[in-house]
Amino acid sequence: MAKANLRQRIVWGMLAYLALLTLAVMAYGAITNEYAERLVWRAVLESELDHLAERRTQESGYDWHDTASMRLYDGSAGRTVPASLQALPPGLHDDLVLEGQPIAAMVRDIDGQRAVLTIDISDFERHEERLALVVMGAALAMILLLGLAVALSVNHLVRPLNAFTRQIAALRPDQPGQAVSLPHTASSDLVAIAEALNGYLRRNDRFVERERAFIDSASHELRTPIAVIAGAAEIALAQPHVTADVHQRLARIQRTASHVEQLISLLLVLAKDPAQLGKASDRIALDQLLPEIVDDHRHLLEDKALTVRIDPLPACEILAPVAIVQTAIGNLLRNAIENSDSGEIRVRLEIPATVMIDDPGHGMTPEEISAIYARLARGGGDRGGGGIGLDLISRLCEHLHWGLRFDSTPGRGTTTTLRF
Repeated sequence: MAKANLRQRIVWGMLAYLALLTLAVMAYGAITNEYAERLVWRAVLESELDHLAERRTQESGYDWHDTASMRLYDGSAGRTVPASLQALPPGLHDDLVLEGQPIAAMVRDIDGQRAVLTIDISDFERHEERLALVVMGAALAMILLLGLAVALSVNHLVRPLNAFTRQIAALRPDQPGQAVSLPHTASSDLVAIAEALNGYLRRNDRFVERERAFIDSASHELRTPIAVIAGAAEIALAQPHVTADVHQRLARIQRTASHVEQLISLLLVLAKDPAQLGKASDRIALDQLLPEIVDDHRHLLEDKALTVRIDPLPACEILAPVAIVQTAIGNLLRNAIENSDSGEIRVRLEIPATVMIDDPGHGMTPEEISAIYARLARGGGDRGGGGIGLDLISRLCEHLHWGLRFDSTPGRGTTTTLRF
């Protein structure tokens, strides 16, 4: 379920506040109205009863005359107190019903005789109900109008934040010198956040530049000993009386040194300008390269009851940096060997341009595979083994549009698929 954005939360919060405030005002109005109503009924009825008591004191046998809205019940002839009013204690009583009509009643003892004076309040109740409907309609209209005003105001307020968010989303990690800007209507808090973010981007640019400078320097420093190793191997190969076994090992040293030199160059390009990585590509026959890569890693099998079997290879040609292809496949093969104790590792080549390595290792659970993908997504792959590590392979796959996938069953091994 999608979370509500800031504008929606503010609008709904303000609407809830307005609704609660309206309910509180209406409740206060209802209580005040009830209190005022009781004061009115008390004043009217007490005034009439006082007048009745005074007249009876002045005139013996004075008789009260009922009006259209007021009636007196004092137990005299024709004025018997109704049964529903007989149990009322002295004082004011409202919200009573007599003969189907709402009334208010004042109960008092006059000359030792119980007197109940009632007033018909049905007209007042009808006016009160109409007034309540009008007030409720006005409250709803006010909530709607204020809600619309709040929504427009909040939309205006969060517009700079939305623009700021879009700028952050458009930032590219591989582009230096980036910055975000804000309109003059942005709040001081948003300006402070933008300044902090721009400061971070500047510090990150300096950090990346230092890292690239270090990689550049280290790459150039490594080229000299690699060139020495390659030259020494070449000279040794040219010597007479070199046995076939020594010649094979020297050729492997020379070939590995050449591959490392190419890899250093390509890693330097990856550190400086990954977009140039694909321009250093060669036409590679995968069906011819795979056996060479397997042969280069057979020495890792010496202390294990492992064998490597290459399935029949269909003809397959790709356009890619040869050193990167060699190192990527070699690293995956090395991982398969290091994570297997015995059995057979199967290397397959499928069309289109897909290398698959099946190992008889312990396998991985879905959670462990998810953890690997998470590390690759964060750029923190496994660096424990040899080679360039899964993290660097994932970076190369990203820049060269390759695909890397793991399929595994616990106890039954892992299948690694590299799709070029």
